[in-house]
Amino acid sequence: MIDLQLLEHLETYLTPQRKARFDAVLPNRTKHFTVATEDVYQLHNTSAVIRSCDVFGIQEVHIVEERNSKRIDHEIAMGSQKWVDLKRHQTVNACIKNLKQNGYQIVATTPHENDQLLADFDITKKSCFFFGREAEGLSQEVIEVADCFLKIPMVGFTESLNISVSAAIILQDVTNKLRQSRVNWHLSEHEQLEKRLDWISKTLKSYDEIVNRYYEEKGV
Repeated sequence: MIDLQLLEHLETYLTPQRKARFDAVLPNRTKHFTVATEDVYQLHNTSAVIRSCDVFGIQEVHIVEERNSKRIDHEIAMGSQKWVDLKRHQTVNACIKNLKQNGYQIVATTPHENDQLLADFDITKKSCFFFGREAEGLSQEVIEVADCFLKIPMVGFTESLNISVSAAIILQDVTNKLRQSRVNWHLSEHEQLEKRLDWISKTLKSYDEIVNRYYEEKGV
Protein backbone atom coordinates (compact mmCIF):
# COMPACT_ATOMS: atom_id res chain seq x y z
CA MET A 1 0.00 0.00 0.00
CA ILE A 2 1.49 3.33 -1.08
CA ASP A 3 1.38 6.16 1.46
CA LEU A 4 0.11 8.87 -0.86
CA GLN A 5 0.69 11.62 1.70
CA LEU A 6 4.30 10.55 2.07
CA LEU A 7 4.70 10.47 -1.70
CA GLU A 8 3.28 13.96 -1.98
CA HIS A 9 5.62 15.15 0.77
CA LEU A 10 8.67 13.60 -0.89
CA GLU A 11 7.85 15.26 -4.19
CA THR A 12 8.27 18.67 -2.57
CA TYR A 13 11.99 17.87 -2.38
CA LEU A 14 12.25 17.29 -6.13
CA THR A 15 13.23 20.03 -8.53
CA PRO A 16 10.42 21.09 -10.88
CA GLN A 17 12.47 19.69 -13.76
CA ARG A 18 12.85 16.27 -12.16
CA LYS A 19 9.18 16.07 -11.22
CA ALA A 20 8.19 17.05 -14.76
CA ARG A 21 10.50 14.35 -16.11
CA PHE A 22 8.86 11.71 -13.94
CA ASP A 23 5.45 12.94 -15.15
CA ALA A 24 6.55 12.57 -18.78
CA VAL A 25 8.35 9.22 -18.51
CA LEU A 26 6.04 7.14 -16.30
CA PRO A 27 3.02 7.06 -18.66
CA ASN A 28 5.30 5.63 -21.35
CA ARG A 29 6.67 2.77 -19.26
CA THR A 30 5.57 -0.78 -20.02
CA LYS A 31 5.94 -4.36 -18.82
CA HIS A 32 4.07 -5.68 -21.84
CA PHE A 33 7.48 -6.30 -23.36
CA THR A 34 10.66 -7.24 -21.53
CA VAL A 35 14.18 -8.28 -22.51
CA ALA A 36 16.49 -11.07 -21.35
CA THR A 37 20.23 -11.28 -22.00
CA GLU A 38 21.80 -14.71 -21.69
CA ASP A 39 25.36 -14.78 -20.34
CA VAL A 40 26.53 -11.85 -22.43
CA TYR A 41 30.32 -11.72 -22.05
CA GLN A 42 31.12 -8.15 -23.04
CA LEU A 43 30.06 -5.90 -20.19
CA HIS A 44 29.31 -2.91 -22.39
CA ASN A 45 26.81 -4.96 -24.42
CA THR A 46 24.55 -5.70 -21.44
CA SER A 47 24.87 -2.11 -20.28
CA ALA A 48 23.95 -0.78 -23.72
CA VAL A 49 20.89 -3.07 -23.83
CA ILE A 50 19.74 -1.68 -20.47
CA ARG A 51 20.18 1.83 -21.83
CA SER A 52 18.06 0.98 -24.89
CA CYS A 53 15.35 -0.49 -22.65
CA ASP A 54 15.18 2.77 -20.72
CA VAL A 55 15.09 4.81 -23.93
CA PHE A 56 12.19 2.81 -25.37
CA GLY A 57 10.21 2.53 -22.13
CA ILE A 58 10.88 -1.10 -21.18
CA GLN A 59 10.67 -1.23 -17.38
CA GLU A 60 12.15 -4.67 -16.66
CA VAL A 61 15.31 -6.36 -17.92
CA HIS A 62 16.21 -9.96 -17.11
CA ILE A 63 19.90 -10.83 -16.89
CA VAL A 64 20.99 -14.48 -16.92
CA GLU A 65 24.39 -14.90 -15.26
CA GLU A 66 24.92 -18.65 -15.50
CA ARG A 67 28.51 -18.29 -16.70
CA ASN A 68 29.34 -14.60 -16.61
CA SER A 69 28.59 -12.49 -13.56
CA LYS A 70 29.74 -8.88 -13.80
CA ARG A 71 28.58 -5.54 -12.51
CA ILE A 72 26.77 -3.22 -14.90
CA ASP A 73 29.04 -0.80 -16.73
CA HIS A 74 27.77 2.51 -15.34
CA GLU A 75 29.55 4.55 -17.99
CA ILE A 76 27.75 2.79 -20.84
CA ALA A 77 24.37 2.55 -19.08
CA MET A 78 24.68 6.26 -18.20
CA GLY A 79 22.46 5.97 -15.13
CA SER A 80 19.68 4.04 -16.86
CA GLN A 81 20.13 1.16 -14.40
CA LYS A 82 18.49 3.43 -11.80
CA TRP A 83 15.30 3.75 -13.82
CA VAL A 84 15.00 0.19 -15.16
CA ASP A 85 14.29 -2.83 -12.93
CA LEU A 86 17.03 -5.44 -13.24
CA LYS A 87 15.98 -9.04 -12.60
CA ARG A 88 19.01 -11.29 -12.16
CA HIS A 89 18.86 -15.08 -12.66
CA GLN A 90 21.53 -17.70 -11.97
CA THR A 91 20.23 -20.06 -14.66
CA VAL A 92 18.39 -19.60 -17.91
CA ASN A 93 15.80 -22.17 -16.85
CA ALA A 94 14.98 -20.15 -13.73
CA CYS A 95 14.60 -17.06 -15.89
CA ILE A 96 12.29 -18.81 -18.36
CA LYS A 97 10.18 -20.25 -15.54
CA ASN A 98 9.75 -16.80 -14.00
CA LEU A 99 8.76 -15.28 -17.31
CA LYS A 100 6.28 -18.03 -18.13
CA GLN A 101 4.66 -17.68 -14.70
CA ASN A 102 4.15 -13.99 -15.47
CA GLY A 103 2.46 -14.67 -18.79
CA TYR A 104 5.30 -13.92 -21.21
CA GLN A 105 5.92 -15.75 -24.43
CA ILE A 106 9.60 -16.50 -25.13
CA VAL A 107 10.87 -14.82 -28.29
CA ALA A 108 14.22 -16.12 -29.52
CA THR A 109 15.97 -13.40 -31.51
CA THR A 110 17.81 -15.67 -33.90
CA PRO A 111 17.35 -16.98 -37.47
CA HIS A 112 15.49 -20.29 -37.44
CA GLU A 113 13.55 -22.43 -39.88
CA ASN A 114 10.32 -21.22 -38.27
CA ASP A 115 11.41 -17.61 -37.85
CA GLN A 116 9.44 -14.50 -38.71
CA LEU A 117 10.54 -11.06 -39.83
CA LEU A 118 10.37 -8.17 -37.41
CA ALA A 119 7.71 -6.47 -39.53
CA ASP A 120 5.39 -9.47 -39.03
CA PHE A 121 5.73 -9.77 -35.27
CA ASP A 122 2.47 -9.87 -33.27
CA ILE A 123 2.79 -7.06 -30.71
CA THR A 124 -0.45 -7.94 -28.89
CA LYS A 125 1.17 -10.79 -26.90
CA LYS A 126 3.21 -10.20 -23.76
CA SER A 127 6.71 -11.05 -24.90
CA CYS A 128 10.26 -11.41 -23.65
CA PHE A 129 12.95 -10.94 -26.29
CA PHE A 130 15.94 -13.20 -25.59
CA PHE A 131 19.40 -12.18 -26.75
CA GLY A 132 22.27 -14.67 -26.55
CA ARG A 133 26.02 -14.74 -26.11
CA GLU A 134 28.11 -12.75 -28.58
CA ALA A 135 29.79 -15.69 -30.34
CA GLU A 136 27.51 -18.63 -29.49
CA GLY A 137 24.08 -17.05 -29.67
CA LEU A 138 21.16 -18.40 -27.66
CA SER A 139 21.48 -21.64 -25.72
CA GLN A 140 19.68 -24.81 -26.69
CA GLU A 141 17.49 -24.40 -23.59
CA VAL A 142 16.03 -21.19 -25.00
CA ILE A 143 15.71 -22.58 -28.52
CA GLU A 144 13.76 -25.60 -27.27
CA VAL A 145 11.18 -23.63 -25.28
CA ALA A 146 10.87 -20.59 -27.56
CA ASP A 147 7.31 -19.75 -28.60
CA CYS A 148 8.55 -17.97 -31.71
CA PHE A 149 11.72 -16.95 -33.51
CA LEU A 150 12.39 -13.42 -34.68
CA LYS A 151 14.95 -12.01 -37.08
CA ILE A 152 15.89 -8.60 -38.40
CA PRO A 153 15.98 -8.50 -42.21
CA MET A 154 19.50 -7.90 -43.57
CA VAL A 155 20.61 -7.37 -47.15
CA GLY A 156 24.35 -6.80 -46.77
CA PHE A 157 27.41 -9.06 -46.62
CA THR A 158 27.39 -9.05 -42.82
CA GLU A 159 25.05 -11.71 -41.45
CA SER A 160 24.75 -10.57 -37.85
CA LEU A 161 24.49 -7.47 -35.68
CA ASN A 162 25.93 -6.62 -32.30
CA ILE A 163 23.52 -7.65 -29.53
CA SER A 164 22.99 -4.07 -28.35
CA VAL A 165 22.25 -2.89 -31.89
CA SER A 166 19.80 -5.75 -32.44
CA ALA A 167 18.02 -4.96 -29.18
CA ALA A 168 17.70 -1.28 -30.07
CA ILE A 169 16.29 -2.03 -33.54
CA ILE A 170 13.75 -4.55 -32.25
CA LEU A 171 12.63 -2.45 -29.27
CA GLN A 172 12.21 0.70 -31.34
CA ASP A 173 10.04 -1.16 -33.82
CA VAL A 174 7.80 -3.09 -31.41
CA THR A 175 7.30 -0.25 -28.90
CA ASN A 176 6.41 2.18 -31.67
CA LYS A 177 3.76 -0.23 -32.96
CA LEU A 178 2.55 -0.92 -29.42
CA ARG A 179 1.90 2.76 -28.73
CA GLN A 180 -0.17 3.03 -31.88
CA SER A 181 -2.24 -0.03 -30.96
CA ARG A 182 -5.24 -0.56 -28.69
CA VAL A 183 -3.32 -2.94 -26.45
CA ASN A 184 -3.43 -2.05 -22.74
CA TRP A 185 0.34 -1.79 -22.36
CA HIS A 186 0.68 0.84 -19.62
CA LEU A 187 1.77 0.18 -16.05
CA SER A 188 -1.18 0.00 -13.69
CA GLU A 189 -1.89 3.03 -11.49
CA HIS A 190 -0.44 1.18 -8.49
CA GLU A 191 2.69 0.18 -10.45
CA GLN A 192 3.20 3.79 -11.49
CA LEU A 193 2.95 4.99 -7.89
CA GLU A 194 5.37 2.28 -6.75
CA LYS A 195 7.82 3.22 -9.47
CA ARG A 196 7.48 6.92 -8.71
CA LEU A 197 8.37 6.25 -5.06
CA ASP A 198 11.28 4.04 -6.12
CA TRP A 199 12.66 6.71 -8.46
CA ILE A 200 12.36 9.35 -5.75
CA SER A 201 14.32 7.12 -3.35
CA LYS A 202 17.10 6.91 -5.97
CA THR A 203 17.04 10.65 -6.56
CA LEU A 204 17.08 12.10 -3.03
CA LYS A 205 20.38 11.58 -1.20
CA SER A 206 18.68 12.12 2.18
CA TYR A 207 15.69 9.93 1.34
CA ASP A 208 15.79 7.76 4.50
CA GLU A 209 16.33 10.78 6.73
CA ILE A 210 13.40 12.63 5.14
CA VAL A 211 11.09 9.61 5.52
CA ASN A 212 12.07 9.02 9.16
CA ARG A 213 11.55 12.69 10.02
CA TYR A 214 8.17 12.67 8.24
CA TYR A 215 6.88 9.75 10.35
CA GLU A 216 8.38 11.15 13.55
CA GLU A 217 6.50 14.40 13.02
CA LYS A 218 3.33 12.42 12.44
CA GLY A 219 3.93 10.46 15.63
CA VAL A 220 4.07 7.12 13.85
